[in-house]
Amino acid sequence: MRHSRNAFAIGASVVTATLSLPLVSCGAPGGGSSPDAQRATATASPTRPPSSYPLSKAPRTIPAVRGHEPARGPGWRPTPTARVVVASGSKALADEGRLLSRELRLGYSAGGKARAGDIELALGGSGAAESYTLTVKNGRVRITGPDEAGVFYGTRTVKQSVRADGLVPEGTVRDRPAWPQRGLNLDIARKYYTAPWIEQRLREMADLKLNQLGLHFSDDQGFRIESTSHPEVVSAQHLTKAQVRRILALASSLHITVVPEIDSPGHLGAVLRAHPALQLHNVHGTPAQGAIDISKPDSARLVDELLREYAGLFPGAYWHLGADEYVALMARDPEASYPQLATAARAKYGPQARIKDLATGWLNDRAAVMRPYGRQLKAWNDGIFAGGVVTADKKLQVEYWTGKETGARPPLEYLREGRKLVNLNDEYLYYVLGQPNEFSYPTGRRIYEQWTPLVLRGTTPVSTAYSDQILGGRLAVWSDIAGAQSEAQVANGIRMPLRAVAQKLWDSRPPALTWEQFTALAAKTG
Repeated sequence: MRHSRNAFAIGASVVTATLSLPLVSCGAPGGGSSPDAQRATATASPTRPPSSYPLSKAPRTIPAVRGHEPARGPGWRPTPTARVVVASGSKALADEGRLLSRELRLGYSAGGKARAGDIELALGGSGAAESYTLTVKNGRVRITGPDEAGVFYGTRTVKQSVRADGLVPEGTVRDRPAWPQRGLNLDIARKYYTAPWIEQRLREMADLKLNQLGLHFSDDQGFRIESTSHPEVVSAQHLTKAQVRRILALASSLHITVVPEIDSPGHLGAVLRAHPALQLHNVHGTPAQGAIDISKPDSARLVDELLREYAGLFPGAYWHLGADEYVALMARDPEASYPQLATAARAKYGPQARIKDLATGWLNDRAAVMRPYGRQLKAWNDGIFAGGVVTADKKLQVEYWTGKETGARPPLEYLREGRKLVNLNDEYLYYVLGQPNEFSYPTGRRIYEQWTPLVLRGTTPVSTAYSDQILGGRLAVWSDIAGAQSEAQVANGIRMPLRAVAQKLWDSRPPALTWEQFTALAAKTG
């Protein structure tokens, strides 16, 4: 599927503050002594000189921090008088500060002066997007970053380290993600998920420093968000726009971008049930599952009205146009099976045009509808064809999920065209409810030990020469057999795969922890 969907590191030696060098090992902070022993020592000897402590080790977090400069000292731990302080001139970090203060049950202060025992948050300094520096020294923590997201990720490091070991180790963390797009894709079209469940996934993602939630809300089985332009297409179980706005507000506060998807020209069954005149039929009059007839002007009008409506609801930087698994192009002889589409293709694009050109033109036309909204547009790889008279918009980001579907090409073909890809490899990253079509539930261990963002198709990575064209990846939940699992079972099933994906997208190096160590750490950090 996509449909059939219809169907890292921490090195072993004490090292450096720079991200280009190996990391220190992630054992118990404090040079090998246990967290309990360190706590006892710090409590018994509050005035113990820093020089008497062993060199610290990196905070233990998921994903692991990429760089840690060790130091001698007791580290930082929560105390009854400790506060989270937002530095003067950094009031934009108020949400991040209040959240951390609630999570660690600390006081909160905006614009005051940090004192011993406090955590101070501040914007400033140079660095890559989403990067941060976290320094533990003289009994306090200071987190700085060039943007709010980076400082927020520093607070996630503090939270996880306290959960794991009761403290944040002495020293300086310099950290940033290896890949800009890191996330979860959720099919809420074929299975209804409640708003609180989605919100809990957002909180889980944020702690893992994931920044993107794909929301596939229209498919053959359901259309799951309230509509004012076409209420007739909406399923009985759906999210209201008020619920969606609350989800979006929470996502924004957690530095997560929601990527909406109205898939077309396939996977439109729920829409077509209310508009049967637009259903695609083959030469024998048999309806094509989920497919809209792209030779009819009213088809484009309907889809564009929906696109424009939801562009106003979703404010994020991205929009997913779908484009996969159009049934007409999965036929053995598309032109013979769907002569009305073949005729329309020649009429619009010339005598050499074929149905794949008409489908490419459809995709480009939908991209043109969305372009005034300033979105970066995405499409599935099997909707972007080669060798036709019409070429898919070069600015589309390709979401690569399969090489199995008709029309799908190997990743290298897209990369050689200069296209940028996001990794949703169905071999590792597809959690398909009910496990139809030979899918099996992915395991965190297999992702952790075998997959990297360079493994776009099957199990073989592409050359590192293409690293800059690969933008990251997402774990994908597809709800093909909606009743196969409950919400709770889905949340539990994706728990470790999501953590493994978070680790592999944050750091391009092999993880230092064994899978057993990683699992044990996950049990502590939440």
